Amino acid sequence: MFITLEGMDGSGKTTAIKTLKSFLEKQGYEVLMTREPGGHKISEEIRNLVLSDNAEGIHPWTEALLYIASRKEHIDKVILPALKENKIVICDRYMDSTSAYQGHARGIGIDVVDSVQHSVLDGCVPDLTVYFDISLEESNKRLTSRDDEKNRLDREGSTFKEKVEQGYKILINKYPERFKVVDASQSIKNVQEQTNKIILEAIKNYEKRKSNR
Repeated sequence: MFITLEGMDGSGKTTAIKTLKSFLEKQGYEVLMTREPGGHKISEEIRNLVLSDNAEGIHPWTEALLYIASRKEHIDKVILPALKENKIVICDRYMDSTSAYQGHARGIGIDVVDSVQHSVLDGCVPDLTVYFDISLEESNKRLTSRDDEKNRLDREGSTFKEKVEQGYKILINKYPERFKVVDASQSIKNVQEQTNKIILEAIKNYEKRKSNR
């Protein structure tokens, strides 16, 4: 089963993912945790480029296509081989990030970006996407309090981030059968418990559907 986690920067998804692997392994599942952009040697190189200050002023389509190229390598070299081994694959960000950030916030268009992604990625769509929902105000507050160095997208202005948030809401409405929403404004413990429950339930339902085929 292929599961992705999405949300605004500072939403807590990366923190939640830290306990998720051990939780699922205790349930008897073999789990691969990965991230985007990145997850593979070439993909990590593209990540370093596209998030660096050297990419300042990059054309929206160039930015989008770099993310998609990184994703293609990640899928072919990491994600699909793991799925073929019947592992649970959980990825921190995936195609919906490109649809929200470049498709909507950069003005290319979600449908256009989705069409390109489906073609390039051979229809490799997640079985479940968990969206970590927090307000833009809370997102900015958490980012400001973090000690780590901010990348180029972290430093984008409020107008851009508002459009990203709008993009995610559009995607949630567009793909309601795939998205589940976590209230990420709660405590870390509650967010982790929500996430674990949603994902374990989805895995059980996935296994039932497979056994009934």
